[in-house]
Amino acid sequence: MNYFKKILVFAKPYKTYAVLNIIANILYALFSTLAMVSLFPMLKVLFGEDEPLYEKPVYDGLSKKYIEDYLNFFITQKAEEGATDVLMYMVALVIGMFLLKNFFNYLAMFFITFLRNGVLKDVRNAMFRKTLSLPLSHYSEKRKGDTLARITSDVLEVQHSFLSILELVVREPLTIIFTIGAMVFISWELTLFVFIFIPISGYIISLIGKSLKKKSDKVQQEQGYFLSILEESLSGLKIIKGFNAEKVFTRKFEESTNNFYDFSNKLLNRQNLASPTSEFLGIGVIAILLWYGGRLVLIDGSLEASMFITYMGLSYQILTPAKAISKASYGVKKGNAAAERILEILETESNIQDAPNAVEKKDFTSAIEIKNLSFKYEADYVLKNFSVKVPKGTSLALVGQSGSGKSTIANLITRFYETNEGSIEIDGVDIRKKKKKSLRGLMGLVTQESILFNDSIRENLKIGKEDATEEELINALKIANAYDFVMQLPKGLDTNVGDSGGKLSGGQKQRISIARAVLKNPPIMILDEATSALDTESERLVQEALENMMKNRTSIVIAHRLSTIQKADQIAVMHQGEIVEIGTHEELMQLGKAYYKLVEMQSFE
Repeated sequence: MNYFKKILVFAKPYKTYAVLNIIANILYALFSTLAMVSLFPMLKVLFGEDEPLYEKPVYDGLSKKYIEDYLNFFITQKAEEGATDVLMYMVALVIGMFLLKNFFNYLAMFFITFLRNGVLKDVRNAMFRKTLSLPLSHYSEKRKGDTLARITSDVLEVQHSFLSILELVVREPLTIIFTIGAMVFISWELTLFVFIFIPISGYIISLIGKSLKKKSDKVQQEQGYFLSILEESLSGLKIIKGFNAEKVFTRKFEESTNNFYDFSNKLLNRQNLASPTSEFLGIGVIAILLWYGGRLVLIDGSLEASMFITYMGLSYQILTPAKAISKASYGVKKGNAAAERILEILETESNIQDAPNAVEKKDFTSAIEIKNLSFKYEADYVLKNFSVKVPKGTSLALVGQSGSGKSTIANLITRFYETNEGSIEIDGVDIRKKKKKSLRGLMGLVTQESILFNDSIRENLKIGKEDATEEELINALKIANAYDFVMQLPKGLDTNVGDSGGKLSGGQKQRISIARAVLKNPPIMILDEATSALDTESERLVQEALENMMKNRTSIVIAHRLSTIQKADQIAVMHQGEIVEIGTHEELMQLGKAYYKLVEMQSFE
């Protein structure tokens, strides 16, 4: 139940609806009992059990005898007007009670709807915010499909199981309490006899639900796995088709859905056992009641037939809320697993947090300085004792073989990952002492893979600056060499780029990415192999765009193609996480060492 309590925190903004639901449920439970009790005077009339009472009984407390005498007096009075009138009064009373019962039932469901859907919305929003706030390292270990499953199906499971209980917490227990009160009022001996058997029934029902949480957890984990396969298959569809690997991925997906099928069957079959078991045990109690109550009516004569029939109706009325509570208890077991998976995300602490005294700095005045930086993703260091200074307005190019640590530098400067040893300073202040939003506000990022979203070019650009004017958008496109091709598109800036920018070529996507960075107009630009995946013509256009963008900006350029960084103020050649030489293009060529060899190798490509 701890998970349930944590989820209920999200219900606080909707407490007004909860209070109204409770009031409506109290009235529902009351009229539900009264609706059944209202049958009693009608049965007394039909059975003609009492002698007519012509004198109004003297009130001596709300006793069983006083109520029976008063009903007898009321019926006698109406009987003088005719037997049909008495029946009409009784029928009207019964209909009125059932009408009020169902009216308050509707009101209770009406109010709980706002609470349930509100909690559902807020949990999803909180999970999405948390998903965006967690560091990249978190997702290098997790499957995306599992996160999708938690935000979609697990949240729905919580709504269907946990939040369904909110409907039952007040209504069903109160219905049982009011009904038991009426039953005790009619015959405490019979009620005591019945309640000897109820704990036995409850114990048998509880045995069924013990393994539900474990089985439910397997179902949800498997759902996360096949959603991961689906997400990866859609992302890599070109490779799957190109390598005729449809069978491989189909087999993986079908294996997962078969497991899901097996786990779901076991879970649902166990869950489906709840209702028939509780009903059968309930009928068993009713059968015992018939035997014992029948003796009181027929042999002992201590209970009237009309009372006994009303009592039987009340005892059967307990079965419905008892079944609902039984079913809800299984729902808790199932929902517990879903809530645990949701809270696992919500309670995950990011290892990259703003320091308590973090500063907000919106300008860049002197230099970026990396001091004795060492970093490892897992066991082995990918950067070792790395130091370099990049004065404002200059450019640093990082070159070297794949795996030498170039992209890691970009990840650390933007604080996507936290440094292990050493420091990175901007204007003499360690970036760990700056607010993350403030730090990233100083930087523009263009990556090797052009990340565009399934929206218009305009909206993709506005990620760089949400309130950008039309003039600013066009100017950014011109600097990025993208204006001409964008204007030739059917809807210009309002053209949809498709999923991941699939309607554009590689060069076009990259120039839109550059325009987005230009629109942000940051003082520091980080370019992570921005031209490595392009053809020669696209590379020339993108390179011109990059040179336009880098004017009067401090730039850190990670490059694979050395022809693109010859104008850099500093070129650092990296090998196995260390700088082996640093200087301008001319200086490094004269040394004739590592950089010279890299240039020579590429000149033959």
